[in-house]
Amino acid sequence: MVSHRRTSQPGPVTRTGVTVVSAALATAAAALSGPPAAADPGERPAAGREAATARVDKLYEEAERATEKFNGADERTRRLRDEAATLQDRTARAQERVNRMRTRLGALAAAQYRAGGIDPTLRLMLSERPGSYLEKASALERINRSQAGELRELQTAQRTLERQRRATAATLADLEAGRRDVALRKKDVQRKLAAARRVLNALPVDARAAYDRASRSDGRDEMLPDLSGVAAASGRAAAAVAAVRAAVGSPYAWGSTGPSAFDCSGLTQWAYGRAGVFIPRTSQAQSGAGHQVPLDQAQPGDLVIYRSDASHVGMYVGNGQVVHAPYPGARVRYDPVGVLPVSSVTRP
Repeated sequence: MVSHRRTSQPGPVTRTGVTVVSAALATAAAALSGPPAAADPGERPAAGREAATARVDKLYEEAERATEKFNGADERTRRLRDEAATLQDRTARAQERVNRMRTRLGALAAAQYRAGGIDPTLRLMLSERPGSYLEKASALERINRSQAGELRELQTAQRTLERQRRATAATLADLEAGRRDVALRKKDVQRKLAAARRVLNALPVDARAAYDRASRSDGRDEMLPDLSGVAAASGRAAAAVAAVRAAVGSPYAWGSTGPSAFDCSGLTQWAYGRAGVFIPRTSQAQSGAGHQVPLDQAQPGDLVIYRSDASHVGMYVGNGQVVHAPYPGARVRYDPVGVLPVSSVTRP
């Protein structure tokens, strides 16, 4: 299991915080599960520390995966909402066109009625299915070119209206399904975060406070990585790097895209947005938002995609460092590029 805990820049705050937290996590794990009957008492602290740390890290990892699924569902729902609004507008305009045409033909029928009767052709023009008249070649001889044009135009307008109605209905159904999916994903994230919080709440008050301080360290009180002389591959990459570095210290918040809080993919999307470049919302989609390069050729501004399922992303800023939003309860910070298993590196 790869731990979320910080692996570099070991300033005094981090060393002390992690030591206290590790011991307290061991106590919490022992209290939650009880010591094995045949265990060597001298091995209990280490076993308890490993179990508790693995449990919390696993829950945060699962929560992040669920968060990216939530982000994807939410993005699809937003897109469907916009698409539905566009289709509804087109349907309304198609209906207005049909109404105008039928009104024009109705006025012509009224004039003929006042003159002594309605031409059968106009009756067909005003029917709900004027196409049935056009399909009979013999009937075409009974109408002049102008009337045939009117009839075909109305037929085309009605077909367009029906297509728009079907497309709108299908999109609205997809939108409703998307909303249900978003709600389910949200509950999944909340459930996993609540489970992690229950484990942490089992810690003694002082140890829990030390854990929170260590998790929320933003790197400003520690030795920052030396990024002097590091140059980005392009002007837009340089602007994205400047933005992501300015976000260091901001809190992690699942589903957030800034400017005051972020999840992992929300941070990278926001940073490139500040550079005037759109990249997709989720880490999985961001992995394909450009061309891939080998890790040893990474340049500042490249997106580092983590885990085999691409469920985490950070931005490479040079000298072996990334800036990322690590996990719930933590703040945006610097970490070594290998803080998690690297899946790929993408250059937008």
